[in-house]
Amino acid sequence: MQNLDALAIFVRVAEMGSFTRAAESLGIQKGRASKVIRQIETQMGARLLHRSTRTVRLTEDGRSFHARACALLADAEDLGSMFAGNEVPLRGRLRVDLPTEFARSTIVPALPAFMQNYPGVELEISSTDRRVDLIQAGMDCVLRIGGIADETLVARKLGSLRMVNAASPAYLARYGVPHTLADLLAQGHRMVHYTPTLGNRPPGWEYPDGAGYAMLALPGSLCVNNVQTYHGAGLAGLGLIQAGLPSLRAFLLTGELIEVLPDLLPEPLSVFVVVAHRQNLSRRVRVFVAWLEQILEPYLDR
Repeated sequence: MQNLDALAIFVRVAEMGSFTRAAESLGIQKGRASKVIRQIETQMGARLLHRSTRTVRLTEDGRSFHARACALLADAEDLGSMFAGNEVPLRGRLRVDLPTEFARSTIVPALPAFMQNYPGVELEISSTDRRVDLIQAGMDCVLRIGGIADETLVARKLGSLRMVNAASPAYLARYGVPHTLADLLAQGHRMVHYTPTLGNRPPGWEYPDGAGYAMLALPGSLCVNNVQTYHGAGLAGLGLIQAGLPSLRAFLLTGELIEVLPDLLPEPLSVFVVVAHRQNLSRRVRVFVAWLEQILEPYLDR
């Protein structure tokens, strides 16, 4: 490539899915952005972007080119500060995607200290419980809970999320406090069912069984597909819930929820930081991941 400015324009257009918005964010004319992309495609001999009247998205060749372009830009950034060490302030945009409830309960409350330490970082946070396309969405890194399906991405496991069984005081006053699995059935307990896709059969009440885990078919009159709604249903006394400790910790401390069956916890969920490539991570990403690891450490088992 003739210069890095062209790569930066391409990456911004690809990430924002719009020539207009990319040009505005970079402070250039839309025509210049379009011209630069055409020149890159001519030079590479491949179409990198699908263009329509409404959207711009990467082609398969474009996805590969985008990953290499991001790596090259990150290399250039590190090269500019390789002799300065940590004394050079971090600057620039950092885009991350976080699970919604994790962001609300744990990460966002800790952000003031991060922003104070790194005021030059322009942080953009996407919060969603669906799987995002890391490259298509233009994310620098993603925090994911559970399995990693895309083998083309690089995932580093931070640990296993501690889980909790809980219910509201009002619910326990009606049904009693269970101390064993048998109590769940004998006392007529109900659970709030969670499934990402409504219509799918809820898995049931999870508990340790020998070297693995099993499911107890526990009835429930409510099934939800949203984590916040799931927690809200537990707070409302609609049934027992099983969830990660970070999101329930505040409710447990105030007594709005009470932990039950502490010796029969569901399987911990793996927590990963995911990036598009292992090498050439920008210093911003490395610093943020290290900070994230520190914030989550009290809630994770290694």
